[in-house]
Amino acid sequence: MADIRKKLVVVGDGACGKTCLLIVFSKDEFPEVYVPTVFETYVADIEVDNKQVQLALWDTAGQEDYDRLRPLSYPDTDVILMCFSVDSPDSLENIPEKWVPEVKHFCPNVPIILVANKKDLRNDENVRNELVPEVVCKALLMFYAFLNKNIASVYG
Repeated sequence: MADIRKKLVVVGDGACGKTCLLIVFSKDEFPEVYVPTVFETYVADIEVDNKQVQLALWDTAGQEDYDRLRPLSYPDTDVILMCFSVDSPDSLENIPEKWVPEVKHFCPNVPIILVANKKDLRNDENVRNELVPEVVCKALLMFYAFLNKNIASVYG
């Protein structure tokens, strides 16, 4: 039996790799077919500092159609995984534009971990050309600014 129980919620644009991340972590298998998720939960039992931890992994829908339902997954969250896909510049731009404001509104004091998915596609020349450094830097600076109010002065 687990000594500790924690709830982890994963958010990000549709098709950015959230479900694959959770399935690989919890079941050690890679899903070959993409099936959009509305809501799904997985459980992973891990050991941290010689203590058993049960992670409840909440997979959410990234599509706009579910913007009103997604907040139902946020109560009692211990940590947020905020995901984007390296083959989708829009998913990265949506981190500071959509996901940070939503999460900060519903989970103001919950830690956020930023996750880049589909890194195996990073070597694709089209992906490298799309994720130009300016887009990456702007998105990451805005993400950091949302999390740390003191950096807002950088933007004047």
